[in-house]
Amino acid sequence: MRPAHFIASVVTAAAAVIALANPASAAPVNYVALGDSYASGLGTGSYDGASGSCKRGPLAYPALWAAATAPATFKSVACSGARTGDVLTQANNLTAATNLVTVQVGGNDAGFTDVITTCTFGSDQDCANRVNQAKTYAANTLPGLLTNVYNTIKSKSPSARVVVLGYPRIYKVPGSCNVGLSDTKRAAINSGSDALHATIGARAAAAGFSYVDVRGAFTGHEICSSSWWLNSLSWPVEESYHPNRAGHQSGYLPALRSVIG
Repeated sequence: MRPAHFIASVVTAAAAVIALANPASAAPVNYVALGDSYASGLGTGSYDGASGSCKRGPLAYPALWAAATAPATFKSVACSGARTGDVLTQANNLTAATNLVTVQVGGNDAGFTDVITTCTFGSDQDCANRVNQAKTYAANTLPGLLTNVYNTIKSKSPSARVVVLGYPRIYKVPGSCNVGLSDTKRAAINSGSDALHATIGARAAAAGFSYVDVRGAFTGHEICSSSWWLNSLSWPVEESYHPNRAGHQSGYLPALRSVIG
């Protein structure tokens, strides 16, 4: 081999190694965030006026990741109240050029708001019964809905890295709170979070997507802990039981970065 050809071969090989070691350098990142109020940033108190009732804001974990990482393009279409059917519509924002997608959905399908309402105003048994209904839904109905969402994402952006994010446990049990819900109710609500984790994690794995279980990240930072990363009953009421600014900055963002850098 002539020296010039040898040098060219070495340079080409070195470039290939660098690209493998640092995939982000190989192609610009085009990121789209899908999901519900946990992904939009409801609970942080800072929202983009143009997002209206969707309550998207700059302190939500997708926006925080984009601000820190500077992808080539970033768009969040996450919306407060979104269910799996709404995320199917959100997925119309995906294209073949989209190569990073985060998606968080399922809590509203399982009746998260109604669970909290029933547990707040009903008896311990009312709460347990409503949580059990939600857990049954999560086990039997939600899997098919999630599979439909995940298949749609694949069809829209077949080359994308897709990261599915789960939900934290809401309460520390027993905790420091001596008013509000009983420990029985708090434990029941947490068991609902665990049921969502089981279903969402399994469906994400079946789809070949990365799954981020944030329950560990929020351990010690639940409501009734010494350092809350979630709002309890708040004003405006819609912000209740959602991650606050610390929950996104110190909980969700590091958990997401542990998967995608």
